[in-house]
Amino acid sequence: MALFSCKIKLTVPILLHANSSMSTSTQQENLAGALQNLLADKLVSLQVEYGELTITVRAEGILAASEMLRDNPALSFDTLIDLCGIDYLTYGESLSARHGLRDKRFAVICHLLSVSLNHRLRIRVLAENNEFPVIDSVTEIWPAANWFEREAFDLYGIVFSGHPDLRRILTDYGFIGNPFRKDFPLTGYVEMRYDAEQKRVIYQPVSIEPREITPYVIREEYYGDCES
Repeated sequence: MALFSCKIKLTVPILLHANSSMSTSTQQENLAGALQNLLADKLVSLQVEYGELTITVRAEGILAASEMLRDNPALSFDTLIDLCGIDYLTYGESLSARHGLRDKRFAVICHLLSVSLNHRLRIRVLAENNEFPVIDSVTEIWPAANWFEREAFDLYGIVFSGHPDLRRILTDYGFIGNPFRKDFPLTGYVEMRYDAEQKRVIYQPVSIEPREITPYVIREEYYGDCES
């Protein structure tokens, strides 16, 4: 029986952007110019830091801006990578002024990707009311936002208007408060345990007492001294 040695060369196509020779900074400048022209009055600010482009969009214009970001051929942000809430309560006056927060405490951050154009973008949407933060849901534009928005609602108390099923997703059904808010105590307000007499889980006030932990370090005698 004849034995044959056959070598097969596999060629993997490398997908390059049409402007692959263009520098990243030039791509971001072109993207920033397109965003300023297309979003216009919907933009609050546009910043480039650490090689990342961030825009701040007015809360009342987030739906129109999101549709444009997804559908306009020059942008084509078809993929929502992440969405999260943020609390700027202890951000500081200098940073708040630098990023144009305008004394707004809560915001929603979206990370977008254009697969076809290889563009990435971060969107910041500031809630107008610090006591009852409300922002329009983008689930109709990017369905992947569904659980992300539920998480931001659960942890930060940000209400997403138009969300199809806005419920807590991480905390318990009877949980009170929003644990990621900066004014929420680290120990929480209540703790739960199983009660053998009642044969059910019960809630009770937190029994943890706050204390300052000082590390106890044991060193050998004359540690660090130079021997003569």
